[in-house]
Amino acid sequence: MVNNFEIKGIIGHCGDREVFLGFATAVDLSRISFLDTLDEFSGKGYQRRFHRQHSLEFKRYIQQPGATTIPLTFNLRPDRKGWDLKRNTQGASLIVDVHSMPVMSQVDCQHRLGYLKESQIPFAFMAYIGLTIEEEMEIFRIINGKAKGLSGSLLDFTGSRLVEDDLKAVKPELFLALVLHEDRRSPWYKCLDLGGNRTTGLQRVASLRTMQKGVRRFLREAGLSNKEVSDSIATLLIDYWRAVTVVLPKQWSQPRQHVLVKGIGVYCLMSLAGDLYRESLSKAGMCDIDYFITMLSDFVNDIDWSNKGSMKGYGGAGGADSALELLRQVRDQKLSGCVNYAK
Repeated sequence: MVNNFEIKGIIGHCGDREVFLGFATAVDLSRISFLDTLDEFSGKGYQRRFHRQHSLEFKRYIQQPGATTIPLTFNLRPDRKGWDLKRNTQGASLIVDVHSMPVMSQVDCQHRLGYLKESQIPFAFMAYIGLTIEEEMEIFRIINGKAKGLSGSLLDFTGSRLVEDDLKAVKPELFLALVLHEDRRSPWYKCLDLGGNRTTGLQRVASLRTMQKGVRRFLREAGLSNKEVSDSIATLLIDYWRAVTVVLPKQWSQPRQHVLVKGIGVYCLMSLAGDLYRESLSKAGMCDIDYFITMLSDFVNDIDWSNKGSMKGYGGAGGADSALELLRQVRDQKLSGCVNYAK
């Protein structure tokens, strides 16, 4: 019985990193490698979710005469036992214990291998030797930073894991967006699209990138600098969105029928949160969930938040500004006693 799997190749350097270069069939590379897809619920992993059409298109291409591709990229994970590199005068050999497979993570090749798990097509490949998960994620981000179809939210999320404790200072809008996603008190808890494998049953449709843009609008309207972003501001935003769910329960619970939690709704409501925060300072009152419920309940129910309502066709930054002006106009009219239902 064969216990070891061997691939012959060479060891050299790619830039400042030592790598193993070799050749193997798709079926063999699939056997000894794994895909570390981001699990949005646990936060483990970092790769994008599998794109069936992308992978199928590559399969159709690579089976044609004359087809080729650049080397597939892997990492021999240091925490995976069962692999060894034997150096010799002719080059090197990657030795893998068949009982310990898989040992290599797929850094840049998941869609090329996706539908070729049973294929004998040969590929050139490069495997980094013993990168940590943090080093591997950083290389993934560099390789795929401009890749077509790669979720900006995924790059943002993996980037946040690399800076960790410095996130609040380095990228405060991402810090606040992630608090909304990760704090159990938040209505957005585990509901933002991070670009990985989503947990079954999540209803919300806004992405992490969308929420970041919304946070930037909040900070601008609130008159807050990046240095003023704190845990208390994060709690304030959680209270604000809790208030939204109280005053607009139907619209919140039916996200596909309403724009409330889509880009246009997130943007204009975040800007409105900035208005209300700034007003609370002049009133010297508590800026908490009850304050937000009091303020929002004066007018938000007078707006048609449905997909066919007042904001139908609004899009982009200009559309978000127009939606915000609509909210401000309805609020001013309601407070002045001149009701316009904007429906």
